[in-house]
Formats: sequence, structure tokens, C-alpha cells
Amino acid sequence: MSPARTDHDARRHDVSEAVWRVLAEHGFAGLTLRAVAAAMGASTGLVTHYFAGKRELVAHALDILETRTRHRPRLASGAPGLATLRAHVLNILPLTPEGAAMNRIWVSSWDVALSDPDLYAAQRTRYERIRADLRAALDDALRLGELPPDADTERLAANVLSFTHGLVVQALFDPGTFTPARQTDLADDHLTSLARRGLPPT
Repeated sequence: MSPARTDHDARRHDVSEAVWRVLAEHGFAGLTLRAVAAAMGASTGLVTHYFAGKRELVAHALDILETRTRHRPRLASGAPGLATLRAHVLNILPLTPEGAAMNRIWVSSWDVALSDPDLYAAQRTRYERIRADLRAALDDALRLGELPPDADTERLAANVLSFTHGLVVQALFDPGTFTPARQTDLADDHLTSLARRGLPPT
């Protein structure tokens, strides 16, 4: 790799780290070219060398968030079926300071994604992928006899993700009430209920 390319990659890494620092402190509402430049101690002109405008900056920030979410420490899935489903749910919840910070940033991204067709499509795909992961665990649970034999795993996956994201929002706004221990208890109650009864018919 040429020295020029190495310098470019190193500088882009510095920019990405500055983007993350701004996200962690201010969320997407505070993500601007000027804020990233300030976080780097550099000029706005340097940042615009990498991003033509706010739209490109936000798209890059979402990529960083996705990558950091995917690679952050996670609970091991353990056995297939409901044990894996439980691990998926707990890995989404804000049970640690890092998890809470990550979730705050994700929630702050919703407004941005809802107002941009391309970002909207990317987020929709992301949630489809999460539901697919949940459904795979539920399919295993059904095969292992951990769910009622008539369980609709696609519907259950949507139910579990809806419950989990609702709990995320409550925990972010009221962490004193929704402590990590209580979040875990509520998640276990919900999963136990599904295992016993499935979902009522529509």
C-alpha cells in the first residue's frame, strides 16, 4: 500500500472515530460536519473532503453504528432454541452502560431514517434481518418442542422484537425503574409466557 493511501486510510479512521464521539455525546441530532471537525480539532474543510454533505455523513454514521453494534461483546447463544432467543433479546437490551449508549444512538437515528428514503430502506432491511434471526431461533425451539406445536414463528418473532424495543425505550427513559435486573426478569417472563401458550389467535 502506498504511503499516500496509508495516510488517507489513517485520516479516514480519525474522521470515523470523531463521528462516533459526536454520536455518543449528542446522537444524530447533533451530528454535523462542524461538530465532527471540532471533535477532530480540524477544519470543516477537512471533513468535507470525505463527506460532501450531511446526507453522506449520516449514512457513514449509520454504517459505523451497525458495525460497532455487530462487534460489541455479546452473550453467547448457548443451546439452540429458546436459549438462543433469550440471548438475542438480552443482547439488544440496554443492560450495560455500553449497551445503553448504543441504544440511545439507535433511537436518535430513527427520526433521520424516517425522513430519508434510502436510510429508511436500510433500517427496514436491518429490522427484517433481526426478525429473521429471532425466527431462526424460534424455528429451532418449535422443532425441539419448546413451543406449542401450532406456534406461528414469524408472528412470534415480530412479537418478541416489538416487546424488546418497547422495553428498550422504557429503560432509556426510566433507567432507575427498568434496571438491568428488571429488564432481564421482564424478558424472561415474556419468553416464558410465549413458550407456554404461544400467541392468542387473531
